Amino acid sequence: MQNIFLNIDQGTIDWSRAQFALTAIYHWLFVPLTLGLAVIMGIAESIYYKKRTDFWKKTAQFWQKLFGVNFAMGVATGIILEFEFGTNWSNYSWFVGDIFGAPLAVEGIVAFFMESTFVAVMFFGWKKVSAGFHLASTWLTGLGATISAWWILVANAWMQYPVGCTFNPDTMRNEMTSFFEVALSPFAIDKFCHTVISSWIIGAVFVTAVCCWYLLKKRETEMAVQSMKIAVIVGLVASIGAAATGHKSGQTVAQVQPMKLAAMEALYQGGTEQGLTMISLVNPFQQPSMQEIMAGEEPPMKIDMPYGLSIMATNRPDGYVPGIKDILEGGWTNPVTGEVEPSADEKIERGKLAIQALADYRKAKAEGADEATLNGLLTTLNDNYKYFGYGYIRDKAELVPSVPINFWAFRTMVGLGCLFIAFFAVLLLLLFRFPFVSLFTRRLLAAIGLLDEREADQHTPSALPRWLCWAAIALVPLAYIASESGWLVAEFGRQPWTIQDMLPTWAAVSDLHSSSVIITFVLFLILFTTMLAVEINILLKQIKKGPK
Repeated sequence: MQNIFLNIDQGTIDWSRAQFALTAIYHWLFVPLTLGLAVIMGIAESIYYKKRTDFWKKTAQFWQKLFGVNFAMGVATGIILEFEFGTNWSNYSWFVGDIFGAPLAVEGIVAFFMESTFVAVMFFGWKKVSAGFHLASTWLTGLGATISAWWILVANAWMQYPVGCTFNPDTMRNEMTSFFEVALSPFAIDKFCHTVISSWIIGAVFVTAVCCWYLLKKRETEMAVQSMKIAVIVGLVASIGAAATGHKSGQTVAQVQPMKLAAMEALYQGGTEQGLTMISLVNPFQQPSMQEIMAGEEPPMKIDMPYGLSIMATNRPDGYVPGIKDILEGGWTNPVTGEVEPSADEKIERGKLAIQALADYRKAKAEGADEATLNGLLTTLNDNYKYFGYGYIRDKAELVPSVPINFWAFRTMVGLGCLFIAFFAVLLLLLFRFPFVSLFTRRLLAAIGLLDEREADQHTPSALPRWLCWAAIALVPLAYIASESGWLVAEFGRQPWTIQDMLPTWAAVSDLHSSSVIITFVLFLILFTTMLAVEINILLKQIKKGPK
C-alpha cells in the first residue's frame, strides 16, 4: 500500500480532484433548489388542502412542475458522483469503504426510493388519490430528498471528522465500530442543519425572482404575490437560521479542524481575545509563504470585530484561538482532547513510525513471527496511528490549505447571507400590511429615491419598486455563489486531507493514467453543461407558460 500511494502521477491527482470538483459543483446546482422548492410547494399545497380553491391548486402544481424538472437533473448528476469513488478514488474506497459506504447505501435504499415513490404520486395522483394522501405524498417527497441529503452529508462529515471506526492491520482497512457515532456525530448534525437551511434560501430566492418577473410583466399577479409571501417568510427564517447554524458549525470547526478556521481568518499568529476579521488585503491569487506565516505577519489593512473570533470559536471573549503558526509549531491545548498538541514535524515522524510499524507487522506475520513480536509492532502502530496520515506528508507546508480561497470564500458566503437577511426583511415589510411599519418603510424608500412618491402611500403588495424586482432576479446567481462558496470552504479548508489526519489526497486516488481522467473530465464538462442548459431552457419555458 505504501509504494502504490507514493508513486501515483501528480497529473492523475490533479485531474481526479478537478473531475470530482466539477461533478460536485454541477450536482450542487440542482440539489439546493430541490430542497428549497420542496418546502414552498408543500406549503402551497397545504394552503390548498385547507381552502380547497382552484387558485391554490394551480399554484401548487406550478411549483411542483419546476421542482420535477430540477429533481430529475439532480438525480442524474448524483449517481455519477457516487460512481467516481470507485473509479477515481479506489484507494480511498478500499481504505474506508466499509464506513463511507454505509450511509450512502442507506441513502440509496431508504431515502432515494422513498422520494422516487412519492414523487410519482405527487405528479400523477391528483385525480387518483385523496387530497390528504396527495398532500402527504408532496411532503414525503420533500422529506425523502432531505433524508437523502442527510446521509450524503453524514458521509462527507465523516471525512471531515472520522469517528466510530478502528483500523484493522490484517485487512488494511478501517472498520466501523459504531454506526450511530458515525451517523450522529456533532459535525454531521451541524453540517446537515446548516446545509439544508441554506438550501431553503436558494428555493426562496428562486421563487421570489420568478414572482417578481411576473410582476414586471404584469401577469399572474395574484399567484406571484401569494407565492412571494410564502417565499419571503421561508427565506427570512432560513437566512436567520443559516446564520445561527453557521455559528454553531464554526464552533465545531474550531474544535476539530483548527487549521481550516485559521485559513478562513488568515490567522497566522493566534492568541486570546481574537477579533473576527471583517476585511483584510489578503492576496486572492497567491498563497502566503512559509516565511510570512512563521513570522506571524498579519495581512495589511485588517479591520476586525473585537473579540468576535474568540466568541465564535469558544463562546468566550478571552478564548484562545490557534493560528497557522501555532498549529505547525504545536504546544497549544486541543479543546476536544484536552491534550497539548505536538508540532507538525513530530506528527510527521510519528506518522512514519505508524506506517513502518504496519509494514513490519505484515512482513513479520507473513514470515510466521512469534506473538510477542507481533504485539510489539501492533503497540507501536496503535500508539502512533492517530497521526498515520501525516506519514505521507512530504513537507509541513502541505498542511496549510489555500488561505486566499478559504478567506475570500468565507467572506463571500457570510456577506451574501447578510444581504439575504436584509432583502427578505424589506420584502416582508412591503408585502404584508403592517399598518405603521409598512407605511414607514415605503415613505423611507421614497425619501431616498428608491420608490415612486405616488406609490409610497399604497398598500397594494403588487406595487413593488421595479428596481427591487430586478434585484430579486439578480439575487438568483448570488444565492448559488453563496452556497458554492460554503462548499469551497468545507472542501479546500481540509486540504491536504481526503480524510482529516488519516489519508491525504494523493494517497487516495486510483492508479490511473492522467490522460484517462482528462478524457472523462472533458466528457463530463460537456455533458453537465448541456444538462444545465437544457434544465434552464425547460424552466424558462415553464415559467413563461405560467400556471396553466
